[in-house]
Amino acid sequence: MIDFTFYTPETASDTARPILEEIEKGYGFIPNLFAYMAEAPTTLKAYLALNQLVGETSLTPAQQQIALLAASVENTCEFCTVAHHAIGTMNKASAQTLSALANGERINDPQDAELVAFTQSVVKYRGRPDQDDIDAFISAGFSKQQIFEVMMVVSIKTLSNYINHLTQPEPNAELLAMIEQENGQAQTA
Repeated sequence: MIDFTFYTPETASDTARPILEEIEKGYGFIPNLFAYMAEAPTTLKAYLALNQLVGETSLTPAQQQIALLAASVENTCEFCTVAHHAIGTMNKASAQTLSALANGERINDPQDAELVAFTQSVVKYRGRPDQDDIDAFISAGFSKQQIFEVMMVVSIKTLSNYINHLTQPEPNAELLAMIEQENGQAQTA
């Protein structure tokens, strides 16, 4: 297998350097995915642009993270599963939904469960969910617009999950700490 380079702002190209520096300012660290993605600055820019557009969808920030996590779980991407579990926690997604999804368990919230089922159907069937999947999604209170927004979520996760399959980044300690903090709070509640 090819050995991909893990870039830092100091080792990145002149094009990728300012992008990594901006990411570090925003997150307080550079998620390891981006350190590898810096190999291709246009790919890094595309991912960030898609990520910004996902933030502009009619899905709530919590729903965005649940859908991103659902696609990552279906694509068996460990890094993004950890990342979206952590970011979902920050965006106040249901702790039960996030944990159950990440661990392959039953999701209690019916709307969250349907968002997960629809997103994973889109991934599993390569953009061809059957009519029952679409009907169940709409019946759960989602709109036709949100069908296309889930398709965009799947697009961004296809890009990052596939890159992660090649580069195999370790989840950042900062992301793991966010999940541990959530687990600690859930145990004291």
